[in-house]
Amino acid sequence: MQPLPAVILTVVLVAFVAAVGLVSRRSRGRSRDVADGELVTPAMVGVSAFGGSATLLQFSTELCSRCPAARRVLSSLAAEHDGVRHVEVDLTHRPDLTRRFEVMQTPTVLVLDGTGRVRQRTGGLPDRSALATEISRLLREV
Repeated sequence: MQPLPAVILTVVLVAFVAAVGLVSRRSRGRSRDVADGELVTPAMVGVSAFGGSATLLQFSTELCSRCPAARRVLSSLAAEHDGVRHVEVDLTHRPDLTRRFEVMQTPTVLVLDGTGRVRQRTGGLPDRSALATEISRLLREV
């Protein structure tokens, strides 16, 4: 291969990979509302009960480096609000749930309303203020 086309190809590949990385980084940790969210039951994820007003359902794995930080954020939010519960599911032991809930990265957080319907979804480390806003909205609906 000629040196000039090889250099051009290398520059194009580096630019493409950088662009994909920037787009991926910007979307990580962003919450998005879910229209017509799926109904999730405690039995589906192997727990006894969800919160009466809202549930913060966290999907993690044993080797996830950001999951402990997400756990701290979600646990503290749940502790601040009556009727809100934090539930963590380890996908290392429940790989069937990865496909079922389309988990592409950990942590993934689903905010469920009092009936178990998915209202919001976050991939990556969740933004505390976005979750607090959604919890407040759900608590006003009750």
